[in-house]
Amino acid sequence: MNDMEAARALSALGHETRLAIFRTLVQAGPDGLAAGDIARRLDLAPSVLSFHLKDLRYAGLTGSRQAGRFVIYSAVFSAMTGLLDYLTENCCGGADCVVTPPALGKLRSTGSRSAPATSPRRKVAGSTPRNSKNRSKK
Repeated sequence: MNDMEAARALSALGHETRLAIFRTLVQAGPDGLAAGDIARRLDLAPSVLSFHLKDLRYAGLTGSRQAGRFVIYSAVFSAMTGLLDYLTENCCGGADCVVTPPALGKLRSTGSRSAPATSPRRKVAGSTPRNSKNRSKK
């Protein structure tokens, strides 16, 4: 991925609605979702959805295919991983990084409960694999 492609992708994801659309498509997996399903899940008018999907497609982050009378949209996972690789390419000058997760209070204040994503070359301090033994009880 070059600088222009990365800037285009980051610009597309820099809008709250487009980010929500992209995250919904990532969660749907490679099968994708029909436009109507995306609109219903995110409570968007079809014209608004179409406007934002156009920008995501221009950035190379989504693709579409015809399935009968429906248009199915899906995330382009290679573009997503390409962007992540581009952003972490020169992390810590090429040395292994130790990334400290933010304090739990900060995660809750943003509404996110998941730890930040890390690339394979990073070591996250204090992290353990997620399994049923490590999940906190509510």
